[in-house]
Amino acid sequence: MKPGQNLYLVGPMGVGKTTIGRLIAQKLNKQFIDLDEEIEARCGASIAWIFDVEGEEGFRKRESDLLNTCSSKTDIVLSTGGGVVLDSANRERLRSTGVVVFLNASVEQLYQRTLKDKKRPLLQVSDRKAVIRRLKESRDPLYRETAHLVFDVGNRSSRHVTEALLQKLEGLNG
Repeated sequence: MKPGQNLYLVGPMGVGKTTIGRLIAQKLNKQFIDLDEEIEARCGASIAWIFDVEGEEGFRKRESDLLNTCSSKTDIVLSTGGGVVLDSANRERLRSTGVVVFLNASVEQLYQRTLKDKKRPLLQVSDRKAVIRRLKESRDPLYRETAHLVFDVGNRSSRHVTEALLQKLEGLNG
């Protein structure tokens, strides 16, 4: 990565954007920001509560506003929420202000990773796998459109994914 350049991680919920983002930020000596955590900190409320009170539309507005603020910084690693790519302005903002990596995983991997998660509003349903499949099918083209690099995480540990991804990123700028 070039000095000062931003790195944005996009992809479905449960793929590991936050964990991998933290590890990459440490390795590259960049500031790490998790967009969802930042929204919660600024609102003083959980994402689930914001969804309940303001609906998805209200949450997406907050997400876009904060993305604009964060992406005006330099030298950051930003982990985005799974739905950030739904807004075309967000996709353009990400592409034009940094390197975007789409962390990809299979429906089954995402299902297993989110099986016990109670914090994700969109997954508080009886058929989680169907929701994950639907979200993956509808958002996958948007992730691919936005990304400079598509990276499959597979069943590797976060540390292995981080090391392999850092090697790929060196190749992008080399």
